[in-house]
Amino acid sequence: MLVDLGIAVQSRDEEKLKMQGFIRELDDIDKAFKYIVVMSLDCNLACTYCFEGKRKGKFFLSEETADRFVDFVKRSDLSGKEAIKIVFYGGEPLLSLERIISISDRIRAFTQERGLKYSFTLVTNGTLLTPAVVKRLKPLGLQGVKVTLDGPADIHNRYRPFKSGTGSFETILRNIKEVCDMTFVQIGGNYTQEHFREFPRLLDDLAAAGLTPDKIPFIKFDPVMNETNEFAPADFHDGCESNNEPWISDASLFLREEILRRGYRTPKIMPSMCFVEFKDNLVVNYDGALYKCPGLIGREQYRAGNLEYGLIDYKASHGLDVWKNDTCLECAYLPLCFGGCKYIKAMRDGNMQGIHCQKEYFDRTLGALVFQDIRYDL
Repeated sequence: MLVDLGIAVQSRDEEKLKMQGFIRELDDIDKAFKYIVVMSLDCNLACTYCFEGKRKGKFFLSEETADRFVDFVKRSDLSGKEAIKIVFYGGEPLLSLERIISISDRIRAFTQERGLKYSFTLVTNGTLLTPAVVKRLKPLGLQGVKVTLDGPADIHNRYRPFKSGTGSFETILRNIKEVCDMTFVQIGGNYTQEHFREFPRLLDDLAAAGLTPDKIPFIKFDPVMNETNEFAPADFHDGCESNNEPWISDASLFLREEILRRGYRTPKIMPSMCFVEFKDNLVVNYDGALYKCPGLIGREQYRAGNLEYGLIDYKASHGLDVWKNDTCLECAYLPLCFGGCKYIKAMRDGNMQGIHCQKEYFDRTLGALVFQDIRYDL
């Protein structure tokens, strides 16, 4: 019975064989085509660690590029698909509100004609996320938003001020309070080694403002990653190079515990695969270039095509299936890793020809993470 249910296998060799086909199996059963659309590289904030760094500027997805994107979606192979899902990304995507509305209106009409579902989410700094904006976007398919708060007000305002230099925390908090009953709001935050222990104050501030777990059901904090010299902000060097750094283990366990014990939800321990590995996941840059990860935009060696001509063969440049080696296939952590983050690998080593092994991280954290899942019934 356990074998029939897929819980057990007859041998280790059979297990390895099944693991080698696991991602392709997920590809085959995935019923959605997913796009991340970079609306611009412009923003109304001046975050000290902005990952766009030297790429940043007044570069917007034009009307012509929007038309090409809609045409690209319409001529994509949607056989076996039931839905099209888009994440509108930036810069700050709500600086391009009318373009988002135009794209969504046309793709929604197309999906209705084809009997498909259409939905989209926003990754936004939250400063422009007003009830009026949400009211305009919900009928077009808005399913939720991810908003960034980098700690309590004093910390957040230091790292994420407006371009004028004034703090953005109060504006964002007010907007979250006004829209959380209208759409799903996930809160994210980016921490450094210097200030991750201040984040529980943010959680207490949220609760004090009425943003309790019934209003904000999902929170997740992540470390700031250092960029390569090609794009890195000139004055920021406080991020990490990999989640194998010992302090990341301490921070992730500490913050996860603080989130869960207050009743908020955060991702449970489950198989995790790089966005790059899935064939129907694409990033569309503001200029129409196609990539497989938003962290790779602007890097010509990782361009995977464009809207006019479609995809090129990116398997070699992106190191697909590099985890199909004896070491990884023998590793108990493989289903939680699958070779790790290709973006981190590219940042650290300048290529994706190999794995970003996370064994050190899981050796330090996995037992505690599993017990958290059990204690908080994730």
